[in-house]
Amino acid sequence: MDKAVILARGLGTRMRKEGSGLNLGPEEKRMAAAGIKALMPVGRPFLDYVLSSLADSGYRSVCLVIGPEHDELRRYYSRTVTLERLEIDFAVQEEPLGTADAVAAAQSFVDGSNFLAINSDNYYPVEALKALRQLSGPGLAVFDRGSMVEMSNISEDRLAKFAIAHIDPDGCLSRIREKPELNSLIHSSGANWVSMNCWRFDPEIFPACTAVPPSPRGELEITDAVQYCIDEAGQRFRALCFAAPVLDLSSREDIAPIKKHLAGQRVYL
Repeated sequence: MDKAVILARGLGTRMRKEGSGLNLGPEEKRMAAAGIKALMPVGRPFLDYVLSSLADSGYRSVCLVIGPEHDELRRYYSRTVTLERLEIDFAVQEEPLGTADAVAAAQSFVDGSNFLAINSDNYYPVEALKALRQLSGPGLAVFDRGSMVEMSNISEDRLAKFAIAHIDPDGCLSRIREKPELNSLIHSSGANWVSMNCWRFDPEIFPACTAVPPSPRGELEITDAVQYCIDEAGQRFRALCFAAPVLDLSSREDIAPIKKHLAGQRVYL
């Protein structure tokens, strides 16, 4: 498996909000105001680091799921940057209807293959990306909550808003909950494993993406599509557990700590 789909259609709502006491340069301010997190300069554009880690993990064919307004993102990866290890295609998600809808937009690119699906605003460890590529079927990477708080740029309060994964005795996902309530999180035996939207899918995910109804947030959630695959299609998703950090670029306050984390990191696309 060498195909990867990157979800880059997000509106960047939190990034657009101006923070106080932040010393951002002109280009950082421009990208923040536009909500284009993928091109946020953190040494190089943030997505360059994500793509380089994919190439280091053995992926060679990448599809960026973008919005119809993302001409600058398309131009950068079509004409500006030099690509030696990767081929980059694009799929357009016409409306920001949620992560399941974004994954469905890449169906033609996938063309019946197994594929990786990740966020454009997260920087994942190579060991997780490589392990998913080497799986024989569907799976996800999950991350230890304590390690994330200690080693990433995500606070414990903020981490509580991420999906939690419940893993059965066979090491497979039994249930995944998007944005759980704090009380249920505290009393959950599976609350130590956090999903950061790092998946290996096969083509069975596409019917599930169109079968699920909108969530209470009004979005088509990839977590609901996965739960549909488990409950209705009997699919098994192998859970790969890591005590490693994932960087999250959500707001302007994340820019400085991510720059520090990625300082000196080699980019080779």
